[in-house]
Amino acid sequence: MWSRILAVFTARNREFYRDSAGLTWNILMPVMMILAFAFIFGGAPRDLLKVAVVGQATSLSQQALLDTPHITIVPVEATDAALAAAVGKVQRHQLDLLLDPANGGTYWVNPDSPTGVLAERLLLGAEAMARTARQQTPDQAPNMGPERRVASGEALTYADWVLPGVLAMNVMFSSLWGVGWVVVRYRKNGVLRRLKATPLRPFEFLTAQVLSRLLVVLGASTFVYFAATLILDFPMRGSLVALLLVYTAGALCMISLGLTVAARLRTEELADGLLNLLSWPMLLLSGVWFSMEGTTAAARLLSELMPLTHLVNAARAIMLDGAGVIDVLPQIGLLLALAGVLLTVAARLFRWE
Repeated sequence: MWSRILAVFTARNREFYRDSAGLTWNILMPVMMILAFAFIFGGAPRDLLKVAVVGQATSLSQQALLDTPHITIVPVEATDAALAAAVGKVQRHQLDLLLDPANGGTYWVNPDSPTGVLAERLLLGAEAMARTARQQTPDQAPNMGPERRVASGEALTYADWVLPGVLAMNVMFSSLWGVGWVVVRYRKNGVLRRLKATPLRPFEFLTAQVLSRLLVVLGASTFVYFAATLILDFPMRGSLVALLLVYTAGALCMISLGLTVAARLRTEELADGLLNLLSWPMLLLSGVWFSMEGTTAAARLLSELMPLTHLVNAARAIMLDGAGVIDVLPQIGLLLALAGVLLTVAARLFRWE
């Protein structure tokens, strides 16, 4: 069995490597996209203040700050997970200030952020004005003001934020079209009919296709990653092993999805249409280009049903938040489980002709 799988695996790899145009496009396209985003969005952050608030403001000074023009208010749920995520955004300069009115007016600020320092001064100025308005007497208990907490960290540009998604997008396109379109072409050109006459079984053929495409996808993604490392100064705070495992699981899932689509199709045009129908909703709703935080509940629900979402979220958690293998095991397990289910379905549906 393994000798037959190796024969198909080797033949498919040679076919890909001899297609110099396809090989070049798989490598250059994501690098060009990363450079384009770095050029467009790599400048200094805009002077727009963004203040996150846990719950509701409880004092006049806090309300005065929130009512100040040109300040964007970002609501945060009163949960430990939401609070931790918001603190992380303060560290990365994505939020200028984080207020927790219910916790004694505690606030988080990054002293390395110019707009964060400005937001803090506005808050303290509003607090001073509120104390003056109350005209406290010596008999009154002193107002100590809100508690200050520091959340230090480097600024995160849009190019840094989008890079994990661009790598995941490249994995998705290369996996879906690299097997889905090719298998349909084999069926149309009569290659599968000739293979049917050999001892090769459908499971062996599909296994060889999966292993071949996985090698190509991971090789191209590794090249793109290290090319981006040389060109851009992007953050990589987590484990490279975790990142490799996440992209491997994601590639297996996408390859299995492509094989499922191509299991019985006879024309490349229909395969291309179905693959586009699957890939573009994932591209729009999986957080590749923009965060899904401000979207509707229905959009967020659809996003959670898409494998690309879990691939992007896991890769972003590793590269930006320093997650390790244990932290992303749920996403890896989910992607591998989906890959197993889809590959089983593809094997059962597969037809040589």
